[in-house]
Amino acid sequence: FEAYLVNHVLEDLRGTLMRQTMFAEFERWAHAHVEAGDALTPDLMDSRYAELCRTYYGPDVEVDEHVAAEWSRIPHFYRAFYVYQYATGISAAAALSRQIIEEGEPARQRYRAFLSGGSSRYSIDLLRSAGVDMASPQPIDRALDLFESLIDELERLLGGADSH
Repeated sequence: FEAYLVNHVLEDLRGTLMRQTMFAEFERWAHAHVEAGDALTPDLMDSRYAELCRTYYGPDVEVDEHVAAEWSRIPHFYRAFYVYQYATGISAAAALSRQIIEEGEPARQRYRAFLSGGSSRYSIDLLRSAGVDMASPQPIDRALDLFESLIDELERLLGGADSH
């Protein structure tokens, strides 16, 4: 059961941190391509999307040829430039959680103040007050470190699969 839970968290991180970042890169590429005066064709978009999948999933994962057209069924692309918020959001949540685990009550108080701030200030300022500086690479780096540590934990739980 513990392996199931670790795998579930890993899948949430993969889908939210890695996949949404890949979506944001694809979206940024498509907009830059159009802004440069070039046309977007389905074949060109398929090619770029498949290339990103191979890059993000790495050489150990075989990317099915049909995944190239996946971009066309993702509704997120109809609302420009918001998919990155999934990756930054889960990174901020992981940072806040880590602070609560490591610091206890002072971090819980900062978190409550963050929540009660509502929309009184920009989110980035509220997060900074809670101890998470999203203008620095640290929250993203720590989320990636969490992902790596969970992979190690899953390997341990599954009987010591070869280390990456």
